[in-house]
Amino acid sequence: MADKIKMTTPIVEMDGDEMTRIIWKMIKDELISPYVDLKTEYYDLGLEYRNETNDQVTTDSANATLKHGVAVKCATITPNAQRMTEYTLKEMWKSPNGTIRAILDGTVFRAPIIVKGIEPLVPRWTKPITIARHAYGDMYKNAEIRVDEGCKAELHITSPDGGCTKLLIHEFKDSGGIVQGVHNTEKSIASFARSCFNFAIDTKQDLWFGMKDTISKTYDHRFKDIFAEIYEAEYADKFAEAEINYYYTLIDDAVARVMRSRGGYIWACKNYDGDVMSDMVASAFGSLGMMTSVLVSPNGAYEFEAAHGTVTAHYYRHRKGEETSTNSVATIFAWTGALRKRGELDNLPELCAFAEKLEKATLSTIEDGVMTGDLFSISTLDNKRKVNTQDFIKEIAARI
Repeated sequence: MADKIKMTTPIVEMDGDEMTRIIWKMIKDELISPYVDLKTEYYDLGLEYRNETNDQVTTDSANATLKHGVAVKCATITPNAQRMTEYTLKEMWKSPNGTIRAILDGTVFRAPIIVKGIEPLVPRWTKPITIARHAYGDMYKNAEIRVDEGCKAELHITSPDGGCTKLLIHEFKDSGGIVQGVHNTEKSIASFARSCFNFAIDTKQDLWFGMKDTISKTYDHRFKDIFAEIYEAEYADKFAEAEINYYYTLIDDAVARVMRSRGGYIWACKNYDGDVMSDMVASAFGSLGMMTSVLVSPNGAYEFEAAHGTVTAHYYRHRKGEETSTNSVATIFAWTGALRKRGELDNLPELCAFAEKLEKATLSTIEDGVMTGDLFSISTLDNKRKVNTQDFIKEIAARI
């Protein structure tokens, strides 16, 4: 075998949980390490080690990403009450993704992987739709409370000089209820805007943005205004030079236009909208196992991951010794995305070329009719064959 491809700067490697952790090692052993002299700075974000380090390992991995510029992350568990018992946790640790996004101040871009034989449920979609999800604030940083009948809920803002502004939310005269407070910062919204504009220019795609500023005349309208101000001041000429467009509309109109479109653009969404719409787009294009995700910080750091979770049901079957057929494509593409970006930043064309080759080998495996169970059930290919988790990766290896 020829000499392995050399790397100069490490990729930050964030290991994860359950079935994706099993797949993670298979990908490295079968598809990458035989060809690349892999150089990584390793962080174990598995739930056990996060618990052992009081979640410090998550913060350390995010800071390492800011230092080295490129990271690749395996799917991780965000614990609930059941996980507290199952893993004997000290506390219900926060989402690792949320922690990393906050430290990187990044925007999440998610796009489907298009492959022959997996037809979109929306027939008009012939090109990928990339969801740009704001990764800060809204209900993910909320404060919420149950309210008894007879109570009055008010919004109080205390200024630095001690002054207080009050706004009535609701008087619960006839019934108890619920109240939720959400926030965002102008700094984070501006970072979101610049990440979206830069990504649109880098990928030469139009950028759409949808809000509900007619109803949310302060909160959503501030998003709209910040995007408009930054676009006019910093990006209008660059968009014209790249021959791409920035388009703002109401979120409901954006949804209608998306359904009628051909795809091929970036759709910027607030945090919750992006969370929901990325799953809708992934499902409509075929499978969450065929959805890439990259977190891009305003200062140019990148964290690549699969858009899906840890595939818990498959992991439980795997632990019992039962055969699984888990889709590894999005995790493979997380690795290829990180390798390609590392190659671009370090001027290593052979590393970029290998990433491209691995992606083509992965897609050609599916197009040859060899696929995991999720794709087998929706593929339109005539000669298709369902294989298990490990055999799918071995089939890819045979095509590199």
